[in-house]
Amino acid sequence: MNMKQAYEAGSRAFREKLAREAPADEALLRQMRESDTIVVRGTYDFAEDVLTAMAIPFVLVEGSHLARTTLRPEQAVLVNCPGEMDRGGLDTLRAFVEAGGYLVTTDWALKHVLEPAFPGTVRYNGRPTTDDVVRVEIVDRGAEMLRDIVDTRDDPQWWLEGSSYPIQILDPAKVEVLIRSKEMEQKYGDAPIAVRFAWGKGQVFHIVSHYYLQRTETRTQRQKGNAQEYLAQKGIVDAQAAAQGLETGEVETAYTSTGFLGKILVQRRQNQA
Repeated sequence: MNMKQAYEAGSRAFREKLAREAPADEALLRQMRESDTIVVRGTYDFAEDVLTAMAIPFVLVEGSHLARTTLRPEQAVLVNCPGEMDRGGLDTLRAFVEAGGYLVTTDWALKHVLEPAFPGTVRYNGRPTTDDVVRVEIVDRGAEMLRDIVDTRDDPQWWLEGSSYPIQILDPAKVEVLIRSKEMEQKYGDAPIAVRFAWGKGQVFHIVSHYYLQRTETRTQRQKGNAQEYLAQKGIVDAQAAAQGLETGEVETAYTSTGFLGKILVQRRQNQA
């Protein structure tokens, strides 16, 4: 299983379909500069690899340097798992979001960043996952965000790292669920896979597991099918060559993951404009 190749194919497919279905959004991504996106280096996640596959420039910083980093509210900050940083870094992130910034975090950053910096919104439910793959459903605002990317024929899966942290919502009136999983709820107590909430003038997004999913699982004959045929059904032509030799489930997972992150960055640019 080659998830690096899957992300290259999924990223190309995302950009190609976005250019056709929402050309103004794709233009916003093409206009992005390196300073528009800050990635906080992690140990277990690699958002920088996804952004590279998507041809989106970024600046990579250490979590220990965040307190000394000047952040602007028009930026997006992506914090890789585990998200460990000192109090100064947490205060910098909270002030950044309050001023209008977009913060995107993954997995253990739920406990290390969101709980201390944005109390009363979400928390780790104390039931770590196993190394697992669950079927996900895109709901509510998530469906609105991904309407150009995911259609009714898709069956996206989400890889859970061993010891991923399920999300418990503390304030349902404030926190929106974007992606959920009934399997996740049955196995680990809470259904949210991706959530969003407003804080001050800004937005916070969090996902269970990682931006860069290191594997997927093909459960059905459809998911074991040829990825190039899957892309052809979506009318995606140019990205098919990058999907040679891959299964539908691999590319579908990478395509959903990159599409979700890409649409967050598009929304950031739209709000900035």
